[in-house]
Formats: sequence, structure tokens, C-alpha cells
Amino acid sequence: MPTTLFDLAGRVAVVTGASRGIGAATAQLLAAQGAHVVLASRKAADLEKVREEIAAAGGKASVIAAHAGVSADLRRLVAETVKTQGRLDILVNNAATNPHFGHIADTPMEMVDKTVQVNLRGCFELSGLAARQMKAHGGGAIVNIASVNGLKPGTGQGIYSITKAAVINMTQAFAKECAAWKVRVNAVLPGLTETRFASALTQNEAILKPALKQIPLGRVAQPAEIAPAVLFLASDAASYVTGTTLVVDGGLIGCGGL
Repeated sequence: MPTTLFDLAGRVAVVTGASRGIGAATAQLLAAQGAHVVLASRKAADLEKVREEIAAAGGKASVIAAHAGVSADLRRLVAETVKTQGRLDILVNNAATNPHFGHIADTPMEMVDKTVQVNLRGCFELSGLAARQMKAHGGGAIVNIASVNGLKPGTGQGIYSITKAAVINMTQAFAKECAAWKVRVNAVLPGLTETRFASALTQNEAILKPALKQIPLGRVAQPAEIAPAVLFLASDAASYVTGTTLVVDGGLIGCGGL
């Protein structure tokens, strides 16, 4: 397979939630393949370390502070990206929140609203904004970071799981309606991954030990193991792939776990 299939030179990618974890690892990998990566998160200062690491490795990146749950920020993110870089070819919707861990019936409604606002509404709005820009430049790729919890809800993660299930359906809806624009839309579904976001699970031995027993590979993923799935779906290697979900979970779902 020609290596040029993964070459992103000349393309502009926006990665939300890029200050750490899967977002940072994805941004670094896309930059390593030649893309100019626009790093987005709530605080610009949190993104500077990632930008510096990309620059030190010879890549190109810039920073735009934007909250994934605030419409004005999302509109500005796309507008500034197009103004400064001239185009938008790849969007990675990675930003997410999970403020409630506990019984679903005890979920405060303000946490329901926050989770929906960031995980679903923000993802929906940014996808629409990006897709219209991609259409204007001949096409592009959107990759949503969902979760295996979108297929089978995690215990104590009710509203988070519900929003991720919605992201999977949203991925398919956007893929169907944006195909005529040459915009491909797919989702990556990570399993348990070693991030600060998942620390309530990975750093709790009572939760982690039984969880690992359900994962055939017997361990937690690293963010750098999720990023290549995003690269594949964003690149020309996936030129005939749209509306699909790529599960990266160590065999959890495919081998009957969860």
C-alpha cells in the first residue's frame, strides 16, 4: 500500500479537546503526517505544550481557544481557521465531558444539560459548520470520537453513554447527507483508555480489575493507540469509507465483553 495514502500534506485539521489524551495524541499524529493542525480547547495555555511538541518534531500547529459547548466559540473556531489557513479539510470532534459518575437516576439535570451541550450539541453544530466549509473546497473528512459506551452503556455512566450513542447515529446521519458534498463522516469508538478523562475508572482498583477481565488484550489503551484509527479515517486510505464506526477497545465488544 503506498505510504502516500496517509499523507496529509497541505491539509488543515481542527482537533477539539486537543490539550491532552486522545486529542493531543491525534493532533501530534496528524501533524506528523503533514497536516497543519489547529488545536482547540477551552484554554489556550493548556494547548501550548502540545503546539510546542508538534513544532519541535517539525510539524505545524496553531492554537485557538474554543469551548465545545459554546456556539459563538465554535463559529469563531471555524471562521478563524479558514481566515488564517485558507481552508478546513479535517475535523476531529474529540472534546467531551462526563461530569456525573453514579446511578443514572441520581443524575442532576444540570449535569445532563452540560453533557448534552458538549458531547452532542457542540459536536453537531461544529460538524455542520465544518461540512459547509469542506463542501466549498471540494470535500473533507469528519471523525467523531464516540465510545464503546455508545454501543453498550457503562455502569454509572448513563448520560455520557446516551450522548455517545447519539453521536454514533449523528455520524451516520451526517455521512448520508454530506456524501454528495464529498465529505466523509465516521466515528472512532475507544474502549478504556489511560487519560485524565477516564481516571475515575483507571485509577480505581475496584473498578479497573473487573474491567480488565472483560478485555481480551487484558490492559488499558494508551491515547497513541487510538490516534491511528483517526488518521486512517481522515486520510485517503479511507476514501471509500463513510458512515462507519471503528471500535478500538482491545476486543471488548467484538469478543462479547461489557
